[in-house]
Formats: sequence, C-alpha cells, structure tokens
Amino acid sequence: MWFWEEPLVERTVSTPRLHVEAQPSGVTVIVPLLPSGLSQDEQLWAQRTLLDGLLRQQRPQQIVTWYYTPMALRFSDHIEPVACIYDCMDELSAFKDAPPELTQLEKMLLQRADVVFTGGHSLYAAKRRQHDNCHAFPSAVDFAHFARARDPRTIDPEDQASIAHPRVGFFGVIDERMDTALVEQLAQLRPDVQFVFLGPVVKIDPASLPTAPNLHWLGVKDYAALPEYLSGWDCGFMPFALNESTRFISPTKTPEFLAAGVPVCSTAITDVVRPYGREGLVAIASDAAGFSAAIDALLVDRTARWLQRVDQFLKQVSWDETWMRMQRLIIQAGADRAASSDTASKQRKLG
Repeated sequence: MWFWEEPLVERTVSTPRLHVEAQPSGVTVIVPLLPSGLSQDEQLWAQRTLLDGLLRQQRPQQIVTWYYTPMALRFSDHIEPVACIYDCMDELSAFKDAPPELTQLEKMLLQRADVVFTGGHSLYAAKRRQHDNCHAFPSAVDFAHFARARDPRTIDPEDQASIAHPRVGFFGVIDERMDTALVEQLAQLRPDVQFVFLGPVVKIDPASLPTAPNLHWLGVKDYAALPEYLSGWDCGFMPFALNESTRFISPTKTPEFLAAGVPVCSTAITDVVRPYGREGLVAIASDAAGFSAAIDALLVDRTARWLQRVDQFLKQVSWDETWMRMQRLIIQAGADRAASSDTASKQRKLG
C-alpha cells in the first residue's frame, strides 16, 4: 500500500524526485520533493510525472485509489483503478484558506468514486444525498495504545512533570477550529487549574494564542508518547468553536481520551453529543462557566464504575472492526465496477 503525501518544496532539490520510506506496517510513505520556484501548474505536472514513473517501475496489476482530499485529482485523474474510494473525513471547503477549486474537484471525485466513507454521522447526512453508496465510519480507537495511560507506573514526560495539578489537557491540531476566546476566559476563571496543549499550530498565528501562567502550549508530540502525557492529566477538554469548520467533525480524540481513562468535556459538537454526550460518557458545555463546572465534576468522576461504562462502549469501536467493514464494501464496489464495465463493453459490441 502506498500513501502519497503532500509535496515538500526544498531549495536543495534541483529536480523533482520521490522520497520513499517503507514502514514496518507494510505501508510505503511516498513524499514528492520539488525544487523551489515552480509554479502551481509545474508542481502538479511534476507530481503527475513522478506518479507515472512510479507506476511504470512497480507495474501493479490492480490499482485501488483511496482519496482523502479531492485536491489530489489534479495530478492523478488519469489513473484507471479497479475501485475508487473517497474517504471524506471533513468538510474541507469550510476550512480557513480552502482552495477555491476544492468544491468543483469534490463534485468530480463524487462522480468517480465507487464508494464514499465519511468520518462521522453529520458528514454522512450531508454526503449521502450526493452519492448512492455512502457509509458513515465514525472515529475508532487503538484501545491498547491509549489504555497505557491508565498504568499508574507511567512516568510523567520531562516538559510536563513540573506543571502542577489539577491538569486539564487537549491534544490535536490547533487551528481555527479551537475557540481560543473560550480558552482564555476559562484560564482566567480557573487560575487554580493548569491547561496543557499538545499539537502543531496550523493556519493561525501562534502569537494569537492566549497566554497566562496556567496555559501551557507544549508543541508537537509523537503519537507514541501521547499515553505518557495523558496519564498525567486529571481530565481533558475539547474547546472547539462552533462554526462552519467544525459543523461536520467527528473528533478522533473523543474515544482516545476515553480509552486513556481520562474524563473529558467538549463543546456541543454534533458527533460528540451523539453518542458520547447522550451516553453520559462526555460532559457537554457551552461557555467558560459551564466548562468550569464540568471540570469540577470530572475531577471526581474518574471511578471504576465510569471506566466500566467506557470500556463497554469502546468494545464497539475498534479500527480492526472498521477496516473489516470497509474492506467488504471496497470488494463489492470493485465487483460492481467490473460488472458495469463488462455490460458497457457488451453494449458497445452489440451497437
């Protein structure tokens, strides 16, 4: 399996080339390296040329294309796969600085796709009207990985060890989807609580982030290290803004917090309220006062009974189960495409 990354533009690269790295999992990560100074059209042509060269070299007997973004069609729309998948994880057109051509490219991808997966039920409700083979796959969780945070022997990471308790944490991309005004208000309202943030700052000016003695922006952390950080949190929070960019999100961190045994509070994101809020697994708040009250409740809610309810729920949510369901749909989509192609071929011959 190849995973084609976004291109990197580097001054030290004189001609376009691919950086290829095989992972132990069996996935090969491919990163196009492009010289600086190329126009957008030249970058796309370089990626198309590199992709064609890879296909000539490897000569795969069958190709299944799996798109996470319609933007990749700009250099790969000439490929003829046995099945085409659109894995729609977000309403990308609603994000800050979304390319103007994104909406039209998504329409093209929806026409090409044999099956569409969505990252949550809200997104499914929007996309099912645009494709007749659309299926919702809300975020699953690597339970064993995040459950390591429950081990009381876990050592606090060095850059977190000096932060006092109680600690309330967030991990993930920090961008326009975070309600930074809410964060600032909450920090002022609860100077007794330390708020820890892990993750890259993207598409917003880092200087615009609120500052206070109890706000700790620790930066990007490796996925493997997340359980160590979460183990030292008394509860978590997801202060998402309620805007167009969050209307359809289904945060993967929701089940990850729970697998880590960390109680969590969130704003009223639809795919968090349903099912986690309705099941009483995640507290929902709308403002700083609500978050403050929820934090107080969560600090005493990390009980064995609560963990039993969490674990019972998370048994239904695993990546292995998600993949098995996806695989069945992909195989069927490929068979349907082949049958449709055979029918069209016979009709042409008869004509």
